[in-house]
Amino acid sequence: MIFIDACFRRPTPYTPVWLMRQAGRYLSEYKATRAKAGSFLDLCKNVDLATEVTLQPIEILDVDAAILFSDILVVPLEMGLGLEFVAGEGPKFTQTIASQKDVDALKSGAYMNLNYVYDTLSSLRQKLPKDKALIGFCGSPWTLATYMIEGEGSKTYTKSKKMLYSNPTLLHSLLAKITEELKGYLARQIESGANAVQIFDSWAGALESSAYFAFSWAYMKEIAHFLKSKYPHIPVMLFPKGIAGFLDHIDGEFDVFGVDWSTPMELAKQKLGAKYVLQGNLEPARLYDREAMLEGIKAIVRVMGKESGHIFNLGHGMLPDLPRQNAIELVRFVREHTSRA
Repeated sequence: MIFIDACFRRPTPYTPVWLMRQAGRYLSEYKATRAKAGSFLDLCKNVDLATEVTLQPIEILDVDAAILFSDILVVPLEMGLGLEFVAGEGPKFTQTIASQKDVDALKSGAYMNLNYVYDTLSSLRQKLPKDKALIGFCGSPWTLATYMIEGEGSKTYTKSKKMLYSNPTLLHSLLAKITEELKGYLARQIESGANAVQIFDSWAGALESSAYFAFSWAYMKEIAHFLKSKYPHIPVMLFPKGIAGFLDHIDGEFDVFGVDWSTPMELAKQKLGAKYVLQGNLEPARLYDREAMLEGIKAIVRVMGKESGHIFNLGHGMLPDLPRQNAIELVRFVREHTSRA
């Protein structure tokens, strides 16, 4: 698989490409399947429909890897927090974590209840072409903890940061419990057919440097170490969003560092390119305009060159109203302009 080869810096005929949130509302096929499912959570839990939407970008865009269709919040859901997705508002938990008693009440071994995820991965690996990689994923402990503490997405993370500074022991207790679930979760994903796994730290940029490395990166490193010890042949990818200023201190046992669109690719290459394969980092909004998109791709390819050490991706997820034709052209253009032939 070209994608797996690239993760390990082996020679590839071109720079492989996939797109975060490549299965989504910009595809009419996705919207039709989503309507069949009923609710978003029902779609995540329906093996046949989750398989269908995961395969759509492979068939439509011809990307080099499929990423499991699911949601990072299924883990806290199975740990015992009621979850609903409110139209126009996003995910909301019906209870939140505010005390050690709340942490103790969370179910251990919850990852064993996520069979709908593992069954979807098994279904996908059977149906995917053999040359296409299958990526599993989870949210980072810090990102999941913020949702569990705030009860929903936040712009200020007030409750989470208050806990971090006023009761760090409590926050570490929560993070440790989430981390153990994620180790089991990603291990089961790999055993169900995932060829690589990515940890999304969507709210990394909410923290100052010292807090970030103590309350987020340390736990991501712990998960990566566990996975690499157990599955050295499986690439581990880490994607912390919004930490361009912290790159000097990035370390750990993993293979691919996801570069978000706010981090200059030149900077990421300078700081991390010798240690990790870099993935990214086209600004998703460039896909609204074909010329802006092509200009952005060329700029990234100029920095990263055609040699191994790069996987092309967006610097965050696809937006719901992007023109699908531009996404199709993006994949084709990257392939042509990074060809080693």
